[in-house]
Amino acid sequence: MSANKVTRRLRIKKSIRNKISGTAERPRLSVFRSNKAIYAQIIDDTTGKTLAAASSAKLDDAKSNVETSNKVGKAIAELALAKGISQVVFDRSGYLYHGKVKSLAEGAREAGLKF
Repeated sequence: MSANKVTRRLRIKKSIRNKISGTAERPRLSVFRSNKAIYAQIIDDTTGKTLAAASSAKLDDAKSNVETSNKVGKAIAELALAKGISQVVFDRSGYLYHGKVKSLAEGAREAGLKF
């Protein structure tokens, strides 16, 4: 991965984070995508605490593909609903809303999260 690609994503991420913030009523669903896994966290930015987290590394199916991303979305939604969180703000962290990121979001919506 070139340095330009990384700096571009970080610049976009900073722009997104200036516009959105998670509160106690509506926390932020943050996505991180690596070459081996995809991670999702629900974060309350007012207190700076992670309320729930799920990743493809924790699932039995440790691949990083679109189907696994959908499972991670469903898993994070189930954890959130168990803690009484039904609405979130989606933070794509500078990644394009396509492929794995889109599949994670659709899985979370299918399982009952609203955003």
